[in-house]
Amino acid sequence: MATPSLQRRLGLTDAVFIGLGSMIGAGVFSAIAPAAAAAGSGLLIGLALAAVVAFGNATSSAQLAAVHPTSGGTYAYGRVELGPWWGFAAGWAFVIGKTASCAAMAMTFAAYAAPVGWEKPVAMLAVAALATVNWFGVTRTALLTRVIVVAVLLTLAIAAAATTSAPDVTGWLSADGVLEHGWYGILQSAGLLFFAFAGYARIATMGEEVRDPGRTIPRAIVLAFAGALVVYAVVAVSVLSTLGPDATAASSEPVAAAVAASGWAWAEPVVRIGAAAASLGALLALIAGIGRTTFAMAREGDLPRFLAAVHPRWHVPHRAEVVLAAIVIGLIAVVDLRGAIGFSSFGVLLYYLVANVAAYRQRGEARRFPRALQLIGGAGCVVLAVTLPWQSVVAGVVVVAAGILYRALRLRLTRAA
Repeated sequence: MATPSLQRRLGLTDAVFIGLGSMIGAGVFSAIAPAAAAAGSGLLIGLALAAVVAFGNATSSAQLAAVHPTSGGTYAYGRVELGPWWGFAAGWAFVIGKTASCAAMAMTFAAYAAPVGWEKPVAMLAVAALATVNWFGVTRTALLTRVIVVAVLLTLAIAAAATTSAPDVTGWLSADGVLEHGWYGILQSAGLLFFAFAGYARIATMGEEVRDPGRTIPRAIVLAFAGALVVYAVVAVSVLSTLGPDATAASSEPVAAAVAASGWAWAEPVVRIGAAAASLGALLALIAGIGRTTFAMAREGDLPRFLAAVHPRWHVPHRAEVVLAAIVIGLIAVVDLRGAIGFSSFGVLLYYLVANVAAYRQRGEARRFPRALQLIGGAGCVVLAVTLPWQSVVAGVVVVAAGILYRALRLRLTRAA
């Protein structure tokens, strides 16, 4: 029986837009407020720290993807470079962290788009609709993501222009204000903002569907990362200077609040629509990326092999994506996802820790970036993970341990049989 595989249909532009759709949607509208609560205006330092760690991780992912152009991202790289247990740890951390992100993005969309009281049903409907889009092929996913990213970038340009007409809050960038919450708060904000940079993982997880992956994936990762960093910096400065750190932290929709404070009344609903579109873009890319990591893990036997199926017509891992959608809808129905960003960051930081270790081990022609970047990325992952809110750390450790126990029991049962 032939091993199921996916088709290479994506070019450089498609891959860049999938990465941008994942990063920009998550970061601008979800991470700024909790980061401000942790660090105040010190979140700008946190953003810089998150960017340094994320760049180390991005170069590790790019280096690995060029040599191993297959689905699964660091799950696949860890298996080949370090061994099956490392690969499983990375894949499991990615799946659990990003499943929480799916629910968070769906609920963020509903907060902007749904009537009061209908947030959860609308969030569930969004998950079902975007899983259906993914079912009908990755090229449709890439096309819709491109449309959403363009709309979001235009929205953010309007928001940035609007905030230039509002007076700056006095002292928002003073030395005392930046360090008011201390370095622990700044590191915590960096961990929360790191969640926003993780979109380049979706590019790597789709390595089996990218044309000329050895060249395309490294370039796409670096381009998407650079574009997202510029957007984050502009938006963070605009929001903080208009609202101030306290009001930014207190707002559930800080970008829209900053626009409202500018006096551009017509722009506020535009920003709300853009926020909803950004959340949909992130959710769309998340479903595609997690579905392919689940597919890769099932193909290796680390998850039920039932999930390692490729649709005969649309060439997508349809069973993995259907099961993922069902789990996310269940989470939305029963769980309050405050703190989901912290939980997601914990899982993703573990995922990239494995990527940095695997990339550090590579030799010869496989090396594309200095080992110092992998050391910075790996050390940064550990520091940011342990400084996240303690509830997120405890929950992450428990769920990761449950996954490791599952694999150990499965291997024991397999040997006994």
